[in-house]
Amino acid sequence: MVKRERHIFIVSDSTGHTCELVVRAALTQFKTTEVYLHKFPDIRSVEEVVDLMEKAQRLRGVVAFTFVIPELRRTIMEEGIKRAVPTIDILGPVLSRLQDLLELSPMAIPGLFRHLRREYYDRIEAIDFAVKHDDGRNIRTIGDADIILVGVSRTSKTPISIYLAYRGFKTANIPIIYKRPLPEILKKIDKNKIVGLTVDPYRLKEIRAVRAERLHMSPDDPYIDLKSIQKEVNYALTIFKEKGWKILDVTSKSIEEAATIIMELLGKRNLN
Repeated sequence: MVKRERHIFIVSDSTGHTCELVVRAALTQFKTTEVYLHKFPDIRSVEEVVDLMEKAQRLRGVVAFTFVIPELRRTIMEEGIKRAVPTIDILGPVLSRLQDLLELSPMAIPGLFRHLRREYYDRIEAIDFAVKHDDGRNIRTIGDADIILVGVSRTSKTPISIYLAYRGFKTANIPIIYKRPLPEILKKIDKNKIVGLTVDPYRLKEIRAVRAERLHMSPDDPYIDLKSIQKEVNYALTIFKEKGWKILDVTSKSIEEAATIIMELLGKRNLN
């Protein structure tokens, strides 16, 4: 079958990515047609609409558009009728239907979806960072973190890190091991990025006991010995105070509550 050459104009008052995605998805059903896509993003004036419609008319093209600005939507449809250029309103029917169902008017602000998508990818990147920088791993790139959590074992460093990452912050965490020096790179990092996590020794013993039982550890192991735990906690607190790091006691706090306090301590605003 002979392929026919066709031209489709992708037009938007934002990036046009949504419009292009829909058109390309639909075009997978038309393998016998040679199609050329012409992209016109960030169209914001009636004059620009008229100009591109003239081009579409000359090429006998089809115009697919995503306009949230009412005036531009009216103009492109009027120009389509006037010039016999087929137009496809990608978002119009959806916006109209939602307006009826929600009994609200759309904000008509171009680019909102673009911001939403950027925030989504920022969040995914932050989660990936938190996973790669959990428990002191990849220490060489820890300086790229927005937040660094430091604390002895079982002070909820990992779950809090993941929760903060979900909120859009690249979060790393580093364990404190009794009498073992911390990584030198921490000396070069802004102390306002770092929060020391502490916990009541009695509560920490209970938490560790559960893990120790699961791992079949000896009851005499220093990991669950109260005096050893008290030394660890005091050792960590001494470091936090010497470094001038902010301190958070997580003893009776949920993961969400601890993460919220950390954001407040560091003056961070999440993506939501």
